[in-house]
Amino acid sequence: MERVVGTVARGLRCPIINKGDHIEKIVVESVLKAAEVEGFQINDKDIVSITESIVARAQGNYASIDQIAKDVKAKFGNDTVGVIFPILSRNRFATCLRGIAKGTKKIVLMLSYPSDEVGNHLVDIDSLDDKGVNPWTDVLTEEEFREHFGYNKHTFTGVDYISYYKSIIKEYGVECEVIFSNNPKTILDYTKSVLTCDIHSRFRTMKILTSNGAEKVYSLDDILSEPVDGSGYNEEYGLLGSNKSTEDSVKLFPRHCQPIVENIQNILKEKTGKTVEVMVYGDGAFKDPVGKIWELADPVVSPAYTSGLNGTPNEIKLKYLADNNFAHLRGEELKQAISEYIHNKDEDLVGAMESQGTTPRKLTDLIGSLSDLTSGSGDKGTPIVYIQGYFDNYTE
Repeated sequence: MERVVGTVARGLRCPIINKGDHIEKIVVESVLKAAEVEGFQINDKDIVSITESIVARAQGNYASIDQIAKDVKAKFGNDTVGVIFPILSRNRFATCLRGIAKGTKKIVLMLSYPSDEVGNHLVDIDSLDDKGVNPWTDVLTEEEFREHFGYNKHTFTGVDYISYYKSIIKEYGVECEVIFSNNPKTILDYTKSVLTCDIHSRFRTMKILTSNGAEKVYSLDDILSEPVDGSGYNEEYGLLGSNKSTEDSVKLFPRHCQPIVENIQNILKEKTGKTVEVMVYGDGAFKDPVGKIWELADPVVSPAYTSGLNGTPNEIKLKYLADNNFAHLRGEELKQAISEYIHNKDEDLVGAMESQGTTPRKLTDLIGSLSDLTSGSGDKGTPIVYIQGYFDNYTE
């Protein structure tokens, strides 16, 4: 019988993961049990997608604010530290800020505006036009910002992040000055010691700072890039990708994930005879149309994946073929013509009119977004996503 279903994504439940658990064994057992209970077959080119959170939990990759503070203190000493371009997030940055504050004497907190780099807004961009403020050239003090825009709460969280971040810093008896600028060089008028907290633009920010007289420049990926007093760590990303665990600790982005995905693939191959692709995913890479938030607060969507997930889609737009190449055909003739065209398509369709409107993004970014939306971030309890038919096309 002809198939009538394309891609299917299933969120799989598994036990609550704790430090020391054998993550590969748990993932494989969860997949096999789900296939047995739900009655689906495991096929070549299926995909197992595992949220980074359970990998980090199994690794016990946690750190306390005291351990963060010790690393910050070791890098900056008693300097006034410019903490610049943090994202506005209780989950992602607030606990990190506690550790940073605990390791310093004075902080100049420089916030980008009207929003952080992932779209959390301090103020509506239309308000800038109304007040005649140019965010690319104008530097504002906290007093000037309040005079222009007053007190604004985040669309979703209801938090005034200026007051919130300032209160965290002052909680540790640390002097705090807040300024607003989108130019990294601005902070150098206040201090030559800078911790840049942006995620995707951090390399550019650090280059600008070091080229313009900064004396000590670190990024969040330099903090806890190695263990401090037995802490967790991530040699590549440091604090980037971390999440709040408790008020006094964070869970770091998982490390050494490549052997994990390859082991899971090998075990599933041994047990089923099928080559299943495997990836670890964090945030999906999509933007909320209401809050204007770009979801990607992790440094990458996927820190590790098997080789079959390399590359980008190489797809043809069916409606383009139907409206242009085969506009004169209908019914079974149209179906056969399109199927034959897909069978004979070029291996590289970049620039081809037939592929316009398809999504030439990395496969892992697309699959990571699908996985993130399927598993959710709340109480669904499905940190493993099993995807079938993702690589199928109209002919299969």
